[in-house]
Amino acid sequence: MGDIWSWLISFFFLIALVGIIVYQLVCLADLEFDYINPYDSASRINSVVLPEFIVQGVLCVFYLLTGHWFMALLCLPYLYYNFQLYSKRQHLVDVTEIFNLLNWEKKKRLFKLAYIILNLFLTIFWMIYSALDDYED
Repeated sequence: MGDIWSWLISFFFLIALVGIIVYQLVCLADLEFDYINPYDSASRINSVVLPEFIVQGVLCVFYLLTGHWFMALLCLPYLYYNFQLYSKRQHLVDVTEIFNLLNWEKKKRLFKLAYIILNLFLTIFWMIYSALDDYED
């Protein structure tokens, strides 16, 4: 029964990450279609970058603590990428360069979104598998 709860908690962590990344993509799309100015877009995106990194780090540690080694290994490349961005101080969006890097920023976030959705599908699979396995016992 405890395994189902751990998968459920990780499911909510992943949903939070999907929400944060979709919010960033919406801000970039609003900027692209000129619904918002660059300063507001950059400040909105920059306000959720660190919470995204923290939630992803907590999720990776949570997988390690619960003994889900495969999922923890699957989270490590994303965690390493976030760490590299943070250590090189490239994690924030620059207001003056946001139009020049708009396509790159969107592609980067779409890749993150695809990666998180893959993790989400695996989490849903393991959650259902654990529920059925507990039901048989």
